[in-house]
Amino acid sequence: MGTRLLVIGGDAAGMAAASVARRRRPDMEIVAVERGGWTSYSACGIPYLVGGSVDSVDALVARRPDQFRAMRIDMRVEHEVKSIDLDARTAEVHNLAHGRTYSLGFDLLHLATGSSPMRPAVPGIDAPHVHGVQTLNDAQRLLDDIKSRRPEHVVVVGGGYIGLELAEAFVSRGASVTIIDAAPEVMHTLDPDMGALVGRALRATGVTLRLGEALLGVEDGEVVTSQGTIPADLVVLGTGVRPNSDLAQAAGVALGVNDAVVVDRQQRTSVEGVWAAGDCCQSIHRISGRPVHQALGTVANKQGRVAGLTISGSYATFPGVVGTAVTRLCDIEIGRTGLSVTEATVAGFDVVSAKIETTTNSSYLPSARPVTVKMVAEARTGRLLGVQIVGGPGAAKRVDVVAVAAGEGMDAEDLLMADLGYAPPFSSVWDPLQVAARQIVAQLSA
Repeated sequence: MGTRLLVIGGDAAGMAAASVARRRRPDMEIVAVERGGWTSYSACGIPYLVGGSVDSVDALVARRPDQFRAMRIDMRVEHEVKSIDLDARTAEVHNLAHGRTYSLGFDLLHLATGSSPMRPAVPGIDAPHVHGVQTLNDAQRLLDDIKSRRPEHVVVVGGGYIGLELAEAFVSRGASVTIIDAAPEVMHTLDPDMGALVGRALRATGVTLRLGEALLGVEDGEVVTSQGTIPADLVVLGTGVRPNSDLAQAAGVALGVNDAVVVDRQQRTSVEGVWAAGDCCQSIHRISGRPVHQALGTVANKQGRVAGLTISGSYATFPGVVGTAVTRLCDIEIGRTGLSVTEATVAGFDVVSAKIETTTNSSYLPSARPVTVKMVAEARTGRLLGVQIVGGPGAAKRVDVVAVAAGEGMDAEDLLMADLGYAPPFSSVWDPLQVAARQIVAQLSA
């Protein structure tokens, strides 16, 4: 028998690694175990499924289990790994459909166990009408509950990306939606002044914001907060995620920031012959140099590819993350990359920032929409540290320019003089990013 690779987790980080390893090592035996019923799907599409823009759960699936089996990957869905013995190189696997447990041997191990929604430790948080949404199984349960309950009042706990996207989804379904968050503004990955712009857009859609308000409990038909009660037929958690690292920890694999699995640049863990990728493991932030936990599909796919290459004997490295994320709420686009002022200060940078308001394209065109750009740079050197953008159509993806520029160590002057594309339907003659960079340069020259 040849080398057996066991992959735990059937979504992006796991199956990217399995697919790459299969192409590079035709002789390798590959077994992939997934406790859910779907493989290789877009969890980022779940809010659009809930809102009705996507017709079915299956529409979010990129590759089915049978397609992996056709690649000679033994894909076992509805199987859950209960424990790992790294000395014996065995895993205890429970077949959820048939209720039996068996031992599965392996030579190499890839951990792609993902993450789970964080649940505040309050009474009633495990009630049937409280939903965390991270997997397609979660999405199907939520859809089934929506069908049976037909909720008129929905409370979203937490003002992060997934919480806000689900809030919009329920607004589109005609529900009355309230977001509660203990923070003073939504979108904690933005500086508060930029988060306030997002909050204003949400209120314009009819969403009620209860900010600076803590969840104290969930009861039948309502939630209890530090400021009173709110009607709630359905509660959705948007409080962030935690890495599913319990298996790794119990097996003796080292954990790091937020209890995420520690990996090196080749996605190798602290144990020989064990790799990890995706939401369960940490990354290095390319600007701060610090370990971070960033649960994004883009990161999972790239880390999974690197893991697959190194598992199969090739050399590859994951360079780290810059913290890039975008979303859209109704007609407002939000993007960020790098470090906010708050994050840069915590990381020890002396910063300068500029905040400008302009339009997404030439102001004389009827398609022009307002856009606000906040740029952050290192004082004295002008090195780009990050940008945040809130504006109309065409705003968010501008962060990609700064994602590359900041990741490669460029400064504000470099961006100011960059030869960016211009035509009136796309930008003003000075792109909004360059308008902000010009203010940074002016401050540094003063």
